[in-house]
Amino acid sequence: MNYHIVTYGCQMNVHESEKIAGILREKGYDTETPPEEADIIVFNTCCIRENAENHAFGNIGALKKLKKKRKDLIIAVGGCMAQEAGKAQLLREKFPFIDIVFGTHNLPRLGEFIDRKRAQKKAVVEVSEAREETEDHIAPVRTSYPNAWVNIMYGCNNFCTYCIVPYVRGRERSRRAEDILSEVRALVAEGYKEITLLGQNVNSYNNDGGGGMSFPELLDAVASVEGKFRVRFMTSHPKDFTEELAKVMAKHEKICRLLHLPVQSGSNRILSLMNRRYTREKYLSEIEMLRRYLPECEVTTDIIVGFPSETEEEFEETVRLVKEVKFASAFTFVYSRRTGTKAAEMPDQISEEVQKERIMRLVETVNAQTRELSAKYVGRTVEILCEDFDEKKGLYLGRDEFGRMGYFASDRNRIGEFVDLRIVRANGISLFGEEIKTQG
Repeated sequence: MNYHIVTYGCQMNVHESEKIAGILREKGYDTETPPEEADIIVFNTCCIRENAENHAFGNIGALKKLKKKRKDLIIAVGGCMAQEAGKAQLLREKFPFIDIVFGTHNLPRLGEFIDRKRAQKKAVVEVSEAREETEDHIAPVRTSYPNAWVNIMYGCNNFCTYCIVPYVRGRERSRRAEDILSEVRALVAEGYKEITLLGQNVNSYNNDGGGGMSFPELLDAVASVEGKFRVRFMTSHPKDFTEELAKVMAKHEKICRLLHLPVQSGSNRILSLMNRRYTREKYLSEIEMLRRYLPECEVTTDIIVGFPSETEEEFEETVRLVKEVKFASAFTFVYSRRTGTKAAEMPDQISEEVQKERIMRLVETVNAQTRELSAKYVGRTVEILCEDFDEKKGLYLGRDEFGRMGYFASDRNRIGEFVDLRIVRANGISLFGEEIKTQG
């Protein structure tokens, strides 16, 4: 039997899809194939932004004809959108051919739901308000070699006013440090060369009162595992960023000199409305402190444009902050109104026209900085971790520790290897180099 998984959203969803694949393998689904050849199709959805939901609805609806032709095909929908209040019922009403709907808290029981569906004709709908069991027993089918994702915690306690995550992922739950370190050691032994620690806010690891290691202590322990590999982590929340964490980053060469620290806005009033619990000044002081310990460290960020009541001057404050910090890159978003969040009920919602105009100006500023930084790579030698081969370009590709993509030609397969490149050309965020071959 074959399976097909459709994933929306961030790296956390990508890793959850690897866990879904692991469950499907246990249930006898051997190979991932195109949807037309699959015996089960699973949608792992996201509801952070409206366009992610719209894409999911469109792709689910497109399966109606296939389901009509193949009655034995199982269609399952899970993830954040399924967990969102009222969405499970809406999915069943809108797409009655869906066989299984499961929430984020129910992912570990997907195998059970498949068995129930096979044994009975009616649909299975399970959306729990809290996680009933852990996912540590699931053996994921990893698809991102030589990179591996490792969850260190689940859920979020921050309740930013624009964000639906705490409502669909639940409160923070940290994994045991011993289990995380055991997973990392196993991945390194299997040949993975880059480990990314995942959490909605990794800085609050073990802040739930259970004791154990802090995040800097955990990061220190992970980077102390023997072997040649890199360590990344995301996402950090500025309200919890500490000097201790900066010191650990400076201590280990294995930890990439790249910090993703979402600022969201450069205006203190907007940050307060967002319930971010830090100020522009605190954010800038953290950047200064980080670069005191790691002068070469680069910073990436997330920014939301057009938050309710944002004025032109407040938007310009964000642009000025982008220029002051000199972000290596930024994920920029137009504010998306999500039902159930406090921001959705705020007055003075910004028009779509103004939002689009502002984000175009912001993107232009960010891209100009990114191009300027890329140009400085030319003539330098960088170490990249080769991840893949681009068939169209006929080149291998991989990232340096700062996340820059480097392309190069090679006379042999270099996927999974660290390669030294002399950069000869930069194009936007992409670098093009020549492999430096070692003697002997």
